[in-house]
Amino acid sequence: MIDVITIGDAMITFDPSVSGPLRFVDSFKKKVGGAELNIAIGCARLGLQTTFLSRIGDDEFGRFIYNFLRGEGIDVSEVKLVKDHPTSLNFKELREGGFSETYYYRYKSPTLTLTPSSLNEDVFRKSRLLHISGVFPSINSRNIGIIDAAIQLAKKHKLKISLDPNIRLKLWSEKKAKDTLLRWLPEVDYLLAGIDEAELLFGTQDVDQIIYNAKRYAISHLFIKLGEKGAKLWTNEQLYTCDSIHTTKVVDVVGAGDGFGAGAIYGLLHDWEPEKVLKFANTIGAMVVEVYGDNEGLPYLDEAISRFENRKKIDR
Repeated sequence: MIDVITIGDAMITFDPSVSGPLRFVDSFKKKVGGAELNIAIGCARLGLQTTFLSRIGDDEFGRFIYNFLRGEGIDVSEVKLVKDHPTSLNFKELREGGFSETYYYRYKSPTLTLTPSSLNEDVFRKSRLLHISGVFPSINSRNIGIIDAAIQLAKKHKLKISLDPNIRLKLWSEKKAKDTLLRWLPEVDYLLAGIDEAELLFGTQDVDQIIYNAKRYAISHLFIKLGEKGAKLWTNEQLYTCDSIHTTKVVDVVGAGDGFGAGAIYGLLHDWEPEKVLKFANTIGAMVVEVYGDNEGLPYLDEAISRFENRKKIDR
């Protein structure tokens, strides 16, 4: 049985050695990134059986990603290396306070070779949850059809569907993002949206109005991420609130939402009570921002539980 399947563009991320404008940076560290890939890593580290569906270049960067995924215990049976399509790259620019800007180089992305027929129905037949985000469909309009097909297979085989809007306006317009994501909402069980993303989708930051819209789409669990102000969860006609989790220091905010998503998915698949799911997701999001890198801060289950339960750490 597979717990989670997700579809996305795996990338090589070049992280700068110093903060500031990229034109002044002389060296970078090579890492692996991608929104959906981060979710896969987060879920796998928590012990969930995770399948990642993607295409990467048949080049040194692609092999690096492939071996990295295998090392994380992620099922790579649906990851193929393709020739004549270089592995996607991005360069991160770091600013003070852990905030960053990303520059993408995706020309002739290997994921262009993906089609709806690339989806292996057997994987969906034996899975529990399909996770989708707004990043993959924003890369190329063809990818919208792939997610359409994935949703159809998920509904056919009674998978739960989680959606993180993860709206990147560098990649598509507000109108295209809104139209596409709203079209999928009737099929979504779990919506994990930042407050700004909820405003783009529903035209408001008022929590009551956001909940009203979620009810119209029959979403069973609505997560509203509030960054440093914590998060909220609406389900079963009740609203739960979790204040921000104390962090030692905010080093890099990239990947915090993916960590939150992995924690939420873990709790939901284990039928935890809503308060526990929300706090666990928030805890992992807080852990991610304390570590530099897109996914380096995603914890293993014992680390996450220890932080969640506020256990005293014995260093020596």
